[in-house]
Amino acid sequence: MYTEEMQKSIKKVEETRQQRMENEPRRMSAEEKEELLKGFHPDYREEGFVEIKVGPNKGQKIPVELGKLLHSNSRILNEKIDLNQVDYDVDVLVIGGGGAGSSAAIEAKEAGANVMMVTKLRIGDANTMMAEGGIQAADKENDSPVQHYLDAFGGGHFAARPELLKRLVMEAPDAIEWLNELGVMFDKDSEGNMVTTHGGGTSRKRMHACKDYSGAEIMRTLRDEVLNLGIPVVEFTSAIELLKDDKGQVAGAVLLNMETGDFCIARAKTVVIATGGAGRLHYQDFPTSNHYGATADGLVMGYRAGAPLLYQDTIQYHPTGAAYPAQIFGALVTEKVRSLGAMLVNSEGEAFMHPLETRDVSAASIIRECSANGKGIDTPIGKGIWLDTPMIEMLGGEGTIEKRIPAMLRMFMNYDIDMRKEPILIYPTLHYQNGGLEINGDGFVAALDNLLVAGEAVGGIHGRNRLMGNSLLDIIVFGRNAGKAAAKKAGEVTLGNLNLDHLQAYEEELKEAQVQTDDVSPLLLPRYARHER
Repeated sequence: MYTEEMQKSIKKVEETRQQRMENEPRRMSAEEKEELLKGFHPDYREEGFVEIKVGPNKGQKIPVELGKLLHSNSRILNEKIDLNQVDYDVDVLVIGGGGAGSSAAIEAKEAGANVMMVTKLRIGDANTMMAEGGIQAADKENDSPVQHYLDAFGGGHFAARPELLKRLVMEAPDAIEWLNELGVMFDKDSEGNMVTTHGGGTSRKRMHACKDYSGAEIMRTLRDEVLNLGIPVVEFTSAIELLKDDKGQVAGAVLLNMETGDFCIARAKTVVIATGGAGRLHYQDFPTSNHYGATADGLVMGYRAGAPLLYQDTIQYHPTGAAYPAQIFGALVTEKVRSLGAMLVNSEGEAFMHPLETRDVSAASIIRECSANGKGIDTPIGKGIWLDTPMIEMLGGEGTIEKRIPAMLRMFMNYDIDMRKEPILIYPTLHYQNGGLEINGDGFVAALDNLLVAGEAVGGIHGRNRLMGNSLLDIIVFGRNAGKAAAKKAGEVTLGNLNLDHLQAYEEELKEAQVQTDDVSPLLLPRYARHER
């Protein structure tokens, strides 16, 4: 599968392997990291951002592609929708079918609420399903939530909202126990103890995994629990705008049937936005590891209704997306590959960074190596860097790859690349939106009554960079909390008459800002078709 030039570079990787195993690269200083990020991380490219013209974050910067959606027209602005014809009437409406939405729905149901989930694809079609490496929790004797907090706070450039990060780390052990009791098949030793490993930026081994199917196994279990509890799930139906009532409260959502194009009304006393990420917007033309529906719908709906954004200008580019072959371009190569011992190596066989630096630093290092340093490996579709996977078997023994990361082995074997014997090519891939809608410690949007947000649609939990394993954790912690809080709040809410007045107000603001466009949002699904003129 590898070209002749690639094979020549692999020879250099093999020749330097023993020396690299004996002399691991040092970690960078804080000053070196800052200089590196400013020079090479995509978040620092001015051309990748525009100014927000309207709404709560007016004047701040936002990725060009997301800004286009915020500056677009509502899909239903000129549609005739009868708000008195209510199709669904529930206590709690959960928008999104991934791990956060499922966790919220389960807890809301357990609290006695009448809850419904709505998702534009199927339940489980979410980034949760695609997460591989594991979920963090400080539940071992040599660890503590305090240490977990320090790792995550520093890794996020000290920008995380303390009240959110505190909840994340303090409730992590209980989240693991909850999942374990639901039936998640975590990796365990012969005595039943959880097997844990390091991740980038961690000072303790606190990564709990299910081989490298962690997200899929967690999602399998949550989906089964949702269905076992009899929670209604309306699939292939998108929430396209939030509803309010004449008291200004969020009161449900307008839904769009993705198959028929029909609109319907869901009235709810509380709403949980759990719509996930934005990878399919392909910021700065990066490939993505995200699922097909990751188009930032929740951010657009929430913002249009008056919910502020936080850290919307920070994106996580996972350092190790598949760079070759073309069929899996951008697919996630879990960080667990590096935590098991594989090093990042350039075309000359040099290890140019410590293998477990934080993700933003790692991604910037790879981009620098391929651009300024000219030591990337040319492929038919771009450039890449070697991830020296044979080191895993040399360090952990024969069979380690098949036992610990079978999904990775299978993915590359499909293209006749045996990662046990030869390195694989990687390059950063668009992976996670660090920013999102701003919430308080209880998960509510302070600016809007009755609206909660959970999962990747939240901004502030991780600051300006997220550590591996903290996303699977936050969907459980904040999903569960949102479900409990939404159920409790629903018992106190009396709804008034439904309206969509905020859409007209937003449209007027666009006109005042002299924003003219025929585009509509939310996007719902990515657009890949090419229309030749």
